[in-house]
Amino acid sequence: LAEHLDAGPLEVPRGGVERAHRARSYNPGVLEISVEELKRKLGGGEPVHLLDVREADEVAICALPGAQHLPMLALFAGVAAPDAPPDAEIVVYCHHGLRSLDAVRFLRMRGFAKARSLAGGIDAWAARVDPTMRRY
Repeated sequence: LAEHLDAGPLEVPRGGVERAHRARSYNPGVLEISVEELKRKLGGGEPVHLLDVREADEVAICALPGAQHLPMLALFAGVAAPDAPPDAEIVVYCHHGLRSLDAVRFLRMRGFAKARSLAGGIDAWAARVDPTMRRY
């Protein structure tokens, strides 16, 4: 460790400052939607395609009505795709919102520019919107 302390000034690789700035200015609202906002959109009749990327055993416990079930592995392997056009608003969800965030990044790289992850996943939905929903 001591030899690294006297290594001199850090060199920033080309584009490093710009990448660091983008990382600092991350806005989760771009990639995520809150359960409250989703409830408002659904209640207002706004067209939202719900995409559940959990495994079948998780879906058997609880799910949002009308959601398309597309396990993350099938999505990433290219076996299946969302039943929605690329310009549709897609809300992807999983249990706690981590897998769905990865799925959203994947979908956005493939042209689904309005895909967003449900922040906190279906667990947050059950806790803050629908307390009658089974939790696991």
